[in-house]
Amino acid sequence: MKYWLFKSEPSTWSWDNQVAKGDAGEEWDGVRNYQARNFMREMAVGDRGFFYHSQKEKAIVGTIEVIAEAHPDSTTDDDRWECVDIKALSPAKTPVTLDQIKADERLSDMVLVNNSRLSVQPVTPKEWAILCDMAGIEG
Repeated sequence: MKYWLFKSEPSTWSWDNQVAKGDAGEEWDGVRNYQARNFMREMAVGDRGFFYHSQKEKAIVGTIEVIAEAHPDSTTDDDRWECVDIKALSPAKTPVTLDQIKADERLSDMVLVNNSRLSVQPVTPKEWAILCDMAGIEG
């Protein structure tokens, strides 16, 4: 199993929107960055990820599971763009902010710390465990 982080502007697609989709989940569509798309191509059903609210909140607010591997993004006719489907798993008991992540020396190599603009990014197993503990989520 691999771990990931999915960033979303809550005014566009929030944790509550994701939770409302239930087990059917939703496409993680609209990604127009090659590196983020390539990360989605690496994902497998059952991989886990953090759901991160960008903009003002800048915090991990829950965990998700990949429920469908990369497939054509239904929001475009351009076959370069693909997406995965995800479903919500658990809310963070305590959201973990970007400031908290940056302040934790154990997370200094995390992609989020060094490339906070990338909308889909990998998370190492060590980072996953640390962040789940900080958020009060069973990993």
